[in-house]
Amino acid sequence: MKSHRVAPVESGTVPDVAELARVVARQRAEMDRLREQAATSVVMERAKGVVMALDGSTADVAEEVLHARAKAARRTPLEECWITLGELTPVRPCDEASAPRPQGGAGSATDAPEPFSAPDDVADALSRLGRALVHVDTPHNLARCLLDHLGPDLDAESVMIYVRRSGGSLELAGHAGLDDGLAARWRHVPPFSGMAVVDALRSGEPRWLEDFSRDSTRYLLIGEPPERWQSRVWLPLRGGDGSDVCIGVLRGRPGAFTTRDRAHLRGVVRLCAGRLRSFTSSAAPVREAEGDAVRSLFAALPVPAMLLTPVVSSSGDVEDFRVDAATAQAADLLGASSGDPTGRRLREVRPDLTDLPVWQGCLDVLAGGGPYESEPFAHQESVDGVLGLAAYSVRVTRLEDALVVAWLRHASSDRQEQRLAELQRLGNIGWANWNLSRDEVSWSAQVFEIFGRDPADGPVRLDGLPGLALPEDRTALRAAVETLLREGRPFDAPFRIRGGGGVRHLRLVAEVVADAHGTPFEVHGVVQDLTARRRAELALVESERAILTQHDVLQSERVLVARLQNALLPLPDKVIDLAGLRAEVAYLPAQAGIHVGGDWFSAVELPDQDALFVVGDVAGHGVDAVATMAQLRFTAKGMVSTGSSLTGALSRLNSLLLHSRDAHGTATMVLARYHAADRRLVWAQAGHPPPLLLRDGEATYLQRPRGMLLGATSAPHFEESEHRLRPGDRLLLYTDGLVERPPENIDLGFTRLADAAAAHPEDTPGSLRTLLDAMLEDERRDDVCVLDIRVPRET
Repeated sequence: MKSHRVAPVESGTVPDVAELARVVARQRAEMDRLREQAATSVVMERAKGVVMALDGSTADVAEEVLHARAKAARRTPLEECWITLGELTPVRPCDEASAPRPQGGAGSATDAPEPFSAPDDVADALSRLGRALVHVDTPHNLARCLLDHLGPDLDAESVMIYVRRSGGSLELAGHAGLDDGLAARWRHVPPFSGMAVVDALRSGEPRWLEDFSRDSTRYLLIGEPPERWQSRVWLPLRGGDGSDVCIGVLRGRPGAFTTRDRAHLRGVVRLCAGRLRSFTSSAAPVREAEGDAVRSLFAALPVPAMLLTPVVSSSGDVEDFRVDAATAQAADLLGASSGDPTGRRLREVRPDLTDLPVWQGCLDVLAGGGPYESEPFAHQESVDGVLGLAAYSVRVTRLEDALVVAWLRHASSDRQEQRLAELQRLGNIGWANWNLSRDEVSWSAQVFEIFGRDPADGPVRLDGLPGLALPEDRTALRAAVETLLREGRPFDAPFRIRGGGGVRHLRLVAEVVADAHGTPFEVHGVVQDLTARRRAELALVESERAILTQHDVLQSERVLVARLQNALLPLPDKVIDLAGLRAEVAYLPAQAGIHVGGDWFSAVELPDQDALFVVGDVAGHGVDAVATMAQLRFTAKGMVSTGSSLTGALSRLNSLLLHSRDAHGTATMVLARYHAADRRLVWAQAGHPPPLLLRDGEATYLQRPRGMLLGATSAPHFEESEHRLRPGDRLLLYTDGLVERPPENIDLGFTRLADAAAAHPEDTPGSLRTLLDAMLEDERRDDVCVLDIRVPRET
């Protein structure tokens, strides 16, 4: 160390201040140089020790080997020392695997890995990083050092360093360029797929995330929002001792990492490997020593408490907690009958713990959700041999990777105050006192909350309270306050104020306390926020008004559809005689009071003395369904009356539903033409249930010809079928509401109809009603339309 002699200052002279400052600056620079030299020497001596341990060589030979390697790889000696320390254990940094060393050991330059090729400017940058690493002593300092190094050159905005812990989870050991909140949320990463950092450590290969839109679909990206970093890379550093590390470099700008960038980053990881090894290798003994100290501390605590460490399953989930330390009082509160719980699993001590809220509270705290405090609970304990109940609550806080659980005992007064506070909060009610003799005012915290007033501004005098109300309510409130003070008459006054959330409805109840002479000296009051109730009342009024309006609309619709039924679908009040047949009609709506819907019928005599029978069903109810029904009913009757075939009529009706602007949905239909001369029935159908024929007491369904639902496709196919009727035959055409009973299979309905028809063969007018009573339940979910056709018996 150099020294500089300072000339003595003669008595009465003023020292040269500038000269003294220069001397101090030179000495300070010399001290910095010596510290730099000492720190660098430590790194070089450690690297020499590694070479000596591997080769059995002397210190001089080890130093020569390091210099030879550095020269061959075009690195500085300090860089070579860092790389040697990083390769103390088997390592695969990034996508560059270290070449295996020959059996001859590390005693010559030829034993070094193949030279790392990098541009000159990258080599200079790595040299500067190697010098900076000697001053790094924590993972956080390393992250800041890397950000300072990579920021100007690669536009890096953040650096994250993850270390693999027991159980496979990753812990954020160091970071730079992140705010504390984001770092806390991403402090722990479970070993699940879908995370790029986990994927990089598992494969041992870097993950270059250079296309944000594509990478965001493959991985769960870190960031809130993730768009903050448009490109990033995760560089793994795997060690044979399990101390795996992954370095993340995150950039705000999009785009790929160039070949130069990748070479630079590979060199950075190799340089940092040795420093990272020193961090991860020293963690275990320090943690063990800390554990002994913590157990000693817990043994001396006078309160019930314990230290818990999570036990992680192979999937990365927390399946239990290990009790690492516990006080004597904690065992009693846990209900453990087998003594000290230290060293045991928590679920072994309390198997029912997972069913209690405190279990989820522990998981939430471990996940970074902040401290947890349970609701108070009663616990039976013995004091001087006397059993009694005491109130406790559990508080859980996080201590690095562990949890500290403590039990807080509540005194009776504390519990009463807590109940009073809960009562005020839940009822949104608070108390206020005005001492008239001393002119003092006190409010509970809830009153400040109700008025939206800062407690620092203090409470308001009683005579100033009307000034807080809206102008419309001030007069009434002021009169109530004056009457209270003058006559001592209590009051219950509603009023409104304007707060941050708009107008609020409040209620003030106040009474006077008088002294022995009847003079008021104190006013007790209660303030309640009725805003939610008032809003509910107003909403109820609006709802009732809307219901009445809707009722009027529905009533009008009922009147309308009833008139439409009379006009469009008149129901005959007696049996119809057509072409030698007798027909009876029944129409039953799904809802009482609405006599028209999508079901309809038609029974008319054609110009050639034949008869046309139609039963159809339009999807839905209401005016739209009625309009479509009318179109189909009159169009079908008109087309068949003018000579169209049954299949031709169905095809045209299908086109009508598909292309007409006023048409509604889809429809099913049966068209049947009865030729009276030879009792021949020709019929076609479009997705409709088949007619039921009752002959000689046996009920059978006619085999359906091909036919598709109307309005379902633009190219339907329809066919006709022919059947000859005999005297005494009974034919039922009906809609599906007669046989459907959700959720049962419709085949059961067909069977039920056939059995009912066979069991009620009456041939008198009104017999259709008997059949319907046997088939239908009290509540109908769909309309029912039935056309009962009978061939008279020959006389």
